[in-house]
Amino acid sequence: MKILYDHQIFFLQKYGGASRYFYELLSRSNDLFDYEVTGLYSENIYSKALGLHKDFPVKAKFRGKQRITDLFNRKNAIKKMKAGNYDVIHSTLYEPYILKNSKKPVVITVHDMIHEIFPEYFGVNNTYSNNKKNMILKADKINVNSYTTKNDVLRFFPQVEEKISVTYLACSTDILNSIMEKENYILFIGQRSLYKNFNNFIEAVAPLLCKYNLRLLCTGNPFNKDEIAMFKELNIQDKISCKFVAEEEISALYAKAIAFVFPSLCEGFGIPMLEAFSSGCPVIASNKGSLPEVGGDAAVYFDPYSIDDMRLVIDNVLTSPTLQKELVQKGLEQAKKFSWEKCVDETVKIYKSLLGNNQ
Repeated sequence: MKILYDHQIFFLQKYGGASRYFYELLSRSNDLFDYEVTGLYSENIYSKALGLHKDFPVKAKFRGKQRITDLFNRKNAIKKMKAGNYDVIHSTLYEPYILKNSKKPVVITVHDMIHEIFPEYFGVNNTYSNNKKNMILKADKINVNSYTTKNDVLRFFPQVEEKISVTYLACSTDILNSIMEKENYILFIGQRSLYKNFNNFIEAVAPLLCKYNLRLLCTGNPFNKDEIAMFKELNIQDKISCKFVAEEEISALYAKAIAFVFPSLCEGFGIPMLEAFSSGCPVIASNKGSLPEVGGDAAVYFDPYSIDDMRLVIDNVLTSPTLQKELVQKGLEQAKKFSWEKCVDETVKIYKSLLGNNQ
């Protein structure tokens, strides 16, 4: 059985949860299936780790470089699809040329329905959502990462129920054998815009940072001018910092935090929650999207639309060492329920279902 993966997500992300997911599938394929990946050029760290793509030959930046790179990659993808040397194609995103050029069964993974649930953030008629709709309706199989996402897909496209399979993700941090000594900070991981609910989180946590003399550590892109202005207005500019964290550092960052807070309005799965569990970090999370499904009773939850409720729940954890210890122990157990090996096995079942289970 040979699976063709298109290059889209590796081209669009330098790193990130979606490309990490495909990296984990490919790196664990072993004797379960053969694979090939379309495209020639990518700066994605996972693609490079697998030796899939090269940097674009011209290293200097110039206007139109991304468009030209995309054309080369797409031409290569269409060539491989038309050659037909594969059994199933697994599309890593939603570009419609996959449907136009593949003569073999098509699998897509839908990580979330955030664009559809919050159109005000993205525009009702955005190209991404239109392409996604087309792929959902026409793909042979739809793989989703949680029952929450399955229900979200069916809310918009009830006619595709028979095509959907749920395959849980996992995290790539090892489960700690011993708990590290905590430092005086709360952790926020990843993107901060739109549905990530960062501004409401800051308003909720600002008084607590001052009250308990805590720091807030964020990861990802540097703060923008509006964020810096908000910190100054709340008088917490000296209590908050942001840093880029390499993957090998992330586990220790979780492990030393008093708590990890995940205030998102919607998540299709939420790998950072599992990373925190695995690292012995108490988790305080939104009660929306898939987070309660993934976290179970190993986290405490708040209404992300209520600043007061968010602040109260965070305060309860910060002031209760007993609750913190309980969350750590439950989190370590919850993390054991998810593995990339299970994810790969379930994905292989999807591929085989399209081939009559005879591969």
